[in-house]
Parts: sequence; C-alpha cells; structure tokens
Amino acid sequence: MFDNAKNAKRIISISAAALCMLTSFRIAPYSEISTDAAGDVLTAFEITEDMKIGWNLGNTLDATASVWDNETKTSVVLDTAGLETETAWGQPKATQELFDAIKAKGFNTVRIPTTWFQHLDADNNIDPAWMARVHEVVDYAYKNDMYVILNLHHENWVNREDIGTAYDEMKPKLLKIWSQINEEFKDYDQHLIFECMNEPRAIGTKHEWWGPEQNEVDCINNLNADFVNLIRSSDSPYADTRLLMIPGYCASSDVSIISRIAVPDDDYVAISIHAYSPYGFTMDKSVADHSTFSEKYQDELKTILDGIRTTFIEKDIPVVIGEFGASNFDNTEARMQWADQYISTTKGMGVPCVLWDNDARQNNDASERHDYINRKTLEWYDDSVQVVDKMMEVIADDSIAWGGKKQGEQYDHEDISTGTQLISESYDLDASVTNGNCTPGLNATWAQLDGNDIAIQFTGDAPVIAVTNGEWKNWTEVKPYDIDDEKGIAYYSSKSIANAWSGETSEIEHLFARTNSTTTVTAIAIIGETAGTIEDPPVDNTKKYPIELADVTRNGKMMITFEGEAGTYINGGLGFMGAEDWTNIEWEGTIGADGKLVVTLNTSDIYAGAQSGEIQIWYNADKADMTDWKVYGLGDADPVWGDADRNGTVAMNDVVLVMQSIANNDKYGLSGTDENHITEEGIELANVIDYDQTGLTVQDALQIQKFLLEIVPDLTPIAAPVVG
Repeated sequence: MFDNAKNAKRIISISAAALCMLTSFRIAPYSEISTDAAGDVLTAFEITEDMKIGWNLGNTLDATASVWDNETKTSVVLDTAGLETETAWGQPKATQELFDAIKAKGFNTVRIPTTWFQHLDADNNIDPAWMARVHEVVDYAYKNDMYVILNLHHENWVNREDIGTAYDEMKPKLLKIWSQINEEFKDYDQHLIFECMNEPRAIGTKHEWWGPEQNEVDCINNLNADFVNLIRSSDSPYADTRLLMIPGYCASSDVSIISRIAVPDDDYVAISIHAYSPYGFTMDKSVADHSTFSEKYQDELKTILDGIRTTFIEKDIPVVIGEFGASNFDNTEARMQWADQYISTTKGMGVPCVLWDNDARQNNDASERHDYINRKTLEWYDDSVQVVDKMMEVIADDSIAWGGKKQGEQYDHEDISTGTQLISESYDLDASVTNGNCTPGLNATWAQLDGNDIAIQFTGDAPVIAVTNGEWKNWTEVKPYDIDDEKGIAYYSSKSIANAWSGETSEIEHLFARTNSTTTVTAIAIIGETAGTIEDPPVDNTKKYPIELADVTRNGKMMITFEGEAGTYINGGLGFMGAEDWTNIEWEGTIGADGKLVVTLNTSDIYAGAQSGEIQIWYNADKADMTDWKVYGLGDADPVWGDADRNGTVAMNDVVLVMQSIANNDKYGLSGTDENHITEEGIELANVIDYDQTGLTVQDALQIQKFLLEIVPDLTPIAAPVVG
C-alpha cells in the first residue's frame, strides 16, 4: 500500500522535474548541445517544411554607414565602419525580446541580412567585434528553436557593373568571408542556413533587374558552386547536411532568369528567390491605385509562382522565397487578399516564404513601406498585423496540405500544328541587340484570340507575348501559364490577356513574342483553349491493398501506417462500394523523418453495408507502401492505455513525452521534428482523461503517473472505445 500524501508529493516532484527538463530543452542554445545529441538529420524538403514562414530583420545588420559629401551633394558609403552600422538606417539594435515577439506571432524562421564589406581588413579578415555581434543576433533566434538564414547582403564588391568579368577578383573574397562565417558557426545544427549572396547583379546598367548577359550568369553560377564546395569540404559536423541557398541573377523570380541557374548536384541546396509579386500591386508607386487586388494581379501572381514550381519544385529542387512582401499603400484589405493567395499557393508548393520588414512606417516613399512590427515598442501595427494574421491563418489551415500541389496542374493541350499558324519562318531573338528582342508584329485580333490559347515553340529562354491595339499602342505582356519542356512549347491564355489588358479587348489587333535573353521562335499558333486540367497525377500506378470491412465497427477509428522515403508526400483513399457507387475516403500526408506516416480515418464514414474495400496509394505510389492498419473499436487485443511512445509498455517515458508534446509542440508534437515526437496513435492512447475532449493535457500525464505509483488501478479512459 502507498501513502497518498507521500505519493502526491512524489508526483508533484516528478512533474516539476519533467517540466524543468523540458524548459531546459527549449532554451538551451544549440551550440551547447553535443553533436551526437543534436537530433535526427532532416532532408532538405523536411527543413523547408519545418521553416513554415519567416521574417526578415531588414535594414539592421545589413545597413551601411555613410557620410555626406558637400561638393557632390551625395551620401558616400564608407569603406570601413564599426558596430554603429547596425543603427545607421534608423533601426534600433536587435534584441532577444524582438525575436521572442516574432516567434510568438508564429514565425518559425528568421533571415538576418548581413553586410560584411565595411567590417573587413585589407586581407578580408572580419572584424572580431562585428562577428561577435552577428553571432549574438543569430543566437537570439537560434535559442528560440527557430531556423536562421545568414547571408552576404549589400556587398559593393558583389553588386557591380562589371560583374560579368570580375569572377577572378570576387572568388577569393567570397571564399575568405564564408570560410570565417562557417568556422564561427560550424557546430550549429541544421537550424542554421547559409545563403551565398543577396541579389547579385550588374548594378547601374540598363539591364540591372532583367535580361542578364551570359557572362554575368556564368559568374554567379560559378560563385555559387565555389560557395557550396567550400562548405561541403569544411570540418563542420554539418558540412554535408547544412541547407545552402543560392540565388540566380538579382534573385529574380522570372522564369527566363531562374531557368539559367546552374543547380549543383547536391541534396541540400535550395534556390533563393525574391518575389515581391506582382510588382504592380506590391511596390510600384507609379500605379495610382493599390486598393484592389484585381483579377489581373491574381493571374499574374499565379503565373509567377507556377513558373517557380515548374522550374524547380516539380523537379524536386527545394526553393526558399527569401524576400516577399507588399508595401503599405493604406490598402490593408487588398493586401490580405494578396497574402491569402500568395501563402496558400506557396504552402501547396512546399515553399517557405520570408516576409521583408524594414519598419519603414514613416517612409515618405510608400513603395518601400514594409512595416509590420514597431521595433521600438515591439507592438504590431494595427493595419499590417492583419496581413500577417492572414498568413498565419493559411499556415494553420489543415485543408491546405504542405507540398500537396508540388506537381501543379497538368494540361491536355491541342497539338500546335493543328492551330492557326501566325509565322512561316523562325526568328532568333536576342535582348542584347537593339530592337532584336521581338518578333515582327503579327496580326491577331481579339476575335481570333478570345476563348483560345497561344502556343509558341521555342529553344532557349521561354518568351513572353505582348499584344497591342490597331495603332500598335497599349503594349501589354503576359507570361506562359504552362511550359512543356520536352516539346519546347510555351502556352499562353487569352484569359490572362483579357485580365492584363486595360481598355476594351476588342481593340487588340497585334501580337509579338519577346525574349528577356536569347530565344529562337520556330512556331506561333492560336490553338483551342485547354479543356480542363488534371489536378492529380493519373492513377494508373495506384497501389491497392484489399481489406475486409464486414466486421469493422462503424463508431471507431482506423489507423493506417505507411512507410517510405522521409519527406515524400503521398495521398490516396480508402475505397469501398457505397449504396450505389464506389466511394473513397481521401487522405494525404508527408512521410516523417522516421520513414512512417500514420493516417487516421473515422470508420463512421464507411458505408454500413460495405463488406470489403481497398486502401489505395495514388500519388508517389512507387515511393511508399502500406504496412499496417488497425481499427479502434473492434478487434482481438486490448490497447495499452497511457502508452504515448507506442513501445508496448507504460513507463515514465510516456509521461515525459506527453509533457514534451504540450510544452514544445514544434519539436515533440504530432508533426514535430524530433525522432521521438508523439504520433496520432500515441495521442489516442495517452488521452486518458476526458477522452471525448480533443488533445492532451498535463492531467493526462498526471493520471499516467498515478497509475505508475499504483494510486489508480488502470488507465481505461472515460468514454474510450473498446479496442479488441
């Protein structure tokens, strides 16, 4: 027999000890944890999924010091400066409290843009004081169990007019800086991400933001490769598994530019893209009215994000949109609509986005007013916080599966040869040649285009199309909504043209194909509008597992276990014959780091008269197998109530896991990153108090402890289903 008073004290002591342990897990810096205890190695796509959504510490460590030149009446950037650069652009010093507020709002990633050139000596050695300050700011986020992106930003030796011919000069400087940063943070785990450069471009040229020359593209590609090779050859325990972000020219989101990125053959490289898209809505101050997120803008945003999807995501290349945002033009409602589409689409693609915030509330230039949190008061601005809340609402929406739309839409186009042919010869287009970037104007009236698609067969970079009125005015461009890489055909929708056109569409009479780089156009045709889309890949590769349903209770839960490659998204259904038709209860999910996915279905959704059925895997069926299924409510074995870790016994480990999942959901919860995070079945078994209520509480952990101390005779929960 046990003395209840003593037992109660012991329970409190155990609970307190467990909570203290959990607290230490949450705040201990990763740099103090040994390499062996750093946790499981995540795949690149597991990292990007765990990053969720991020925030930029803009205009702080990336700020530069300058002095006013009275002769030229200009501000001159200094070659060297000290720690004062952090506040040079009007922002206060970063604090732990700021990062706590960012974490509390729901952001799981922080990008820390950092400028280094003012803090180097003649041999490119980084000022120790500056490195220490950068390290301190990185730790603000890192200790919060957040992902941190650290980069080279606003480097005057990167963004230069002669970037196309400066590779030999730039390479040693890039490698010297990154070798020091890597050495400083070499023991930091996969929560720390390195980004090679920020928006490298030929600054000051006419093509600074579009149409790079080939030697400029080559220089950036070579520097990216050098950066990756440097990190991979270092002595860091995470040398091979640290996620590295590499940009294309100016970190553009344009397909004609991102398609020229040379992606290293490396499982832990992600493409870094900046997409303040669509620019006319998000930042263009020449646009008079930003109060409406119009169909034109919606269509343009869809096209831009689809371009990122088809170029990288569909080819299993991770992407991080390191900067995005919509400037505050006093248009909160429209920005909320923009945020809804943006994050819904990128979440479906499996792409984390990092919001640019420069706290420029008082900026007279509304096009640069990215203001979300007041850095001085740590309060969120009333209008902009609504935009952030909309983003968080989408991230929390379980109906939008992370990475569930990686493959995008698949189209069944008419053959280009069957359409109305607009050219009879090929054209070599070159953006670097004066007046050489377009085909001649072609006659294509709206009566011909309306309700149809335009198809262009090409080699080189995918072109855009432009339409004009009969007087060759009102030049309006649209990008392809689909590109068939195998056939080399780009497709454009008349609906996109109508959304982009200002005025009456009946005025449209002419059409051009234009390139941002070099393109050879061999055919242009008007074809019939694509008749529908295929949302999911065809089911001809479906895996089917027959199961008997006659004896399955209709008031319980079915838990199905799938095994396969970690990070693989799969979907499918539980199929059976309903009253009249074949019926599917659909499911979806991503295989976890342990190589398993457990799906829970309500057996009440199964038709009462169904005698047999099939568990089916539709998407990525070749990468996963169904290995087990159980029904809670009927069977021939009793459940082990309280067995949170699913090892067949009840012990103190189950108490700790319950409390860990409550205290640190991101790490130990249902979709947590830790190898031993709780599973859906574990939640079912550990929910021993008020079973009909959703979720675990400290009371469940306390009840399990009472059972271990023999204060309660068993752990059969209230209103629990009978597991047979």
